[in-house]
Formats: sequence, C-alpha cells, structure tokens
Amino acid sequence: MTIDNLYGELRSACRAGGSSCLTSRTELTPAGGPEAAVAPAKFAAAHGKEGVYAYEQRFIDGVKRTTVLIDSKQSQLNRAEAALVQAIADGHSVLARLPRIEVIYERDGKEECYLDLTLPHRAFDGHIRAGTVGDVPTTNTDEYRALRDASPANARALLEASPATLVFGGWDSTRASHQGRWRSLLVGEIIGVCADGEPAKKGGARVDPVGMSVKLSGDVLTRLANDQKDELSKNNYDGIVKAAKKAKADGVSASALGLGGIPPTLSALGGVACERIIRTHVFSFAALRQIRFGGSSEQDVVCRALLAALALNALARSDAEISLRANCDLVEAGKTTVTLDLRQGESEELSALSIAEADQLLAVALNNAKELAGIEWNGVVLTVKGNPEIVAGAVDEDTEENKES
Repeated sequence: MTIDNLYGELRSACRAGGSSCLTSRTELTPAGGPEAAVAPAKFAAAHGKEGVYAYEQRFIDGVKRTTVLIDSKQSQLNRAEAALVQAIADGHSVLARLPRIEVIYERDGKEECYLDLTLPHRAFDGHIRAGTVGDVPTTNTDEYRALRDASPANARALLEASPATLVFGGWDSTRASHQGRWRSLLVGEIIGVCADGEPAKKGGARVDPVGMSVKLSGDVLTRLANDQKDELSKNNYDGIVKAAKKAKADGVSASALGLGGIPPTLSALGGVACERIIRTHVFSFAALRQIRFGGSSEQDVVCRALLAALALNALARSDAEISLRANCDLVEAGKTTVTLDLRQGESEELSALSIAEADQLLAVALNNAKELAGIEWNGVVLTVKGNPEIVAGAVDEDTEENKES
C-alpha cells in the first residue's frame, strides 16, 4: 500500500462510521533466548519498601493464564513521547515543526527545558500553570486560556499549540470547574505469559577491592559527608550524620557513602520466565472522531487524520527502540501485525510502518491539513518561565523500589 493510499485509509477512518480502532501487535522474546528470565516493571508495594511485580489473570488463546506486566500503558506512552522529543532535538524536518509548550527553569546557573511532551499533564501541567509568560502568570494569558477552554466541540487551539495533549491525553485536574479531560488516543502495553507462583529472588553483592568492611570514626564520617553534601540526598546525608554522632570506639560503617562491600544475598526480586511476551498498541479512531476543530466536516477529518499520523509516527519510532530496563532486553520474534477494524467483524491487515514511511505519512497529513484547514505547525508556540521557587524546592528522592522501572 502506498503512503497516499494509507493516508486515504486514515481519512476514511476519521469520518463518521469509520474504523473503530487500529491495532498493532508484536510477539517478543528475550534476547538471551527463551530460557532467559526478564525483569518486569516494578511497582511500589502497599506496605514496606520492597517493590512488587504486577500479576493478573488474562485469557491467552482462549485459556486463562497468569501474566505479568512488563511495561505499562503510561510507560509505553512516555516512550512514544520520548521518541518524538529525540526527533525534535535532532532537528527532524517535520517533527521539529511540532507545536509545543516549553517551560524553562534556571538551576545552578544553567537552563533546563521541559516540554509538554514530557510533563505528565501535558498542556495543563502544574509547572506550566505556575510559571509566567512575559512576567504575566501563565493562567492569565490569552494563549493559555484558549488551551484551557478548548473542548471536544472545538479543540483547534490545542491542535495548534499542543497536539501531544490530544494524542497522549491530558487533565486540567486542579481547575475549579470545566476541567479539560482528554483521554489518550493511543494506548499500549507489554505483557509476559508466565507460570503461576512467586518470582525467584536474585543475588546481589558488591566487592570493594580496598576492603569488604570500612569503618570510620564519627568525626571522619561527618567530614566526608559534609564534603559530599551537595551530591547526597537529604535523607542519606541526615542518616550519615546521625549515625556518626552515635559512633562507638571501633567506628561506624561507611557503607552509606558507597564504601566497603556487601556480601551476596538472595533478597531482591528476580527475573520472571515467560512463555510468551506480547506487545500491543491500540489507536482509537472512535475516540478521535469525538473531537472537532471549528471547521467544516471535511476540515475536521483532515485535522483528525493529522493527529492519527502523529500517533503512528510516535509508535513507529518507539517500536524501533526496544529499550526497557536492565535485564529486560527483548527482540522481535516475528513481524509486527497491524489490523484496521472495518466494523461488523471485518478487518484489514496493514503493513507496519518504518520510521521513514511514518515520516512520509505525517508530511502528507500536515500538507493536507494546511491546504484544507489552514493548520500551521511552526514549532514552539508558548515559552513559559518556570517559577524559581518550585525548582528550589524540588527534591528527587525516587529509587528503583518506589517507582515503575
């Protein structure tokens, strides 16, 4: 199928009564071979510090099986967004024109830039709303109010300033009323089909060639902690100083500073053996068709087709880089199958897009949206100066155990 024909399929799907969904499905396998275990996503436990894996029962080929979540919906969306951000940073001829909102913070004399593509609530994120545009609070500017007041009846302001919000979802959660709630049009996950039972524990150890045990006096430990204070988390620093004050005559362990070894133990969550690993993505044309853009019916269609092409571009780019986490290196076990729903139980098989083909499709969609609906994409639309008090109060205490990894 040519790119022009595929674009025609998108436009048909964007008209009333068109396809409900497009589904992409890939069978994956551990790079180390079928006998290799993989590390699923880890989530914070309800009680205690140790992380947990997410197990659930699903029907696989008509049989109820135990599955484990290897990569969640939110993580898959983040990977798609990150792929677009990388293309923008590389100066891609089309994606560099993607409208976006940026927040600029200054920290330690250096600028940090965050995009609506990377902020969790996209256009409605707290960092955007707490900042200023030309010394005016962001929420008081006409540009932001146009985004805030966009609705499914007319979402043109978002299409022209933050299409990422329409594709990946956003929620104006702190607004007193008329909160904007935009569901993600693209969803996806990676699951593993595994045997029942608890995962094995993996061994952990650290060998220090200088000495497996390093004990220091309280004064020395405090001095070392003070020398590294700017590099240590607050909790770690406070814990070291507290331990130093209680040091006995034979000293106190310096393990909190990464000194000394750790004997081998079987304590951390181990890998999970999976019979099958399945990556699935669904793009909802049914949800997309609920959005209008203030023009004629055909103008709405080309605007929707542009968003669909953007989503497929992000998907092609993220699928091309199967990089999840340590001990979870995966490869394709076969070709990706793409299915376009044709309603009433009928469907059509399409070829999975390469990055080059996805780029061509997006360029065609953008040209048509410009010609028929006057849509202009010219890069950054809104630059927000981040509130310095926020960055000053930011403390990063995340660890592998309290976040999905």
